[in-house]
Amino acid sequence: MKVSNKLEYACRVLAHLARFHAQETLLHIDSLATSEAVPANYLVQILNELKSKGLIISKRGKQGGYALSRSPERIQLRDIVEAVDPELLDIEFSTEGESGKQVATVWNSIGKSFCNEVDAYTLDMLIPTDSSEMYYI
Repeated sequence: MKVSNKLEYACRVLAHLARFHAQETLLHIDSLATSEAVPANYLVQILNELKSKGLIISKRGKQGGYALSRSPERIQLRDIVEAVDPELLDIEFSTEGESGKQVATVWNSIGKSFCNEVDAYTLDMLIPTDSSEMYYI
């Protein structure tokens, strides 16, 4: 399966924002680009799409930046896909020809399974668990 760079970058940046959600911190685009190895000029476009779909908020100015619009547990992977790469969820096959109906049936079943999986995951599941942040007494 080939996932677009755009979707991968969106997931990485949203996972990064999710790590700071509880702190109610606004993160600057430069730090997001650096932390997640995403080209800053491309990240601007992605963040605009995520904002237009209501997944993030932004504030302009020196104290500005980006943050999630709701908790990571309430953002499904489907929301992210629909925001930046909705055609990934579209599986359409022609039923023409002698084999067309059966081919379409199989691929539609696979597409339905994929959509069910995308619905099952939420943004909090993409947050890395870093064992180096553990404290020992």
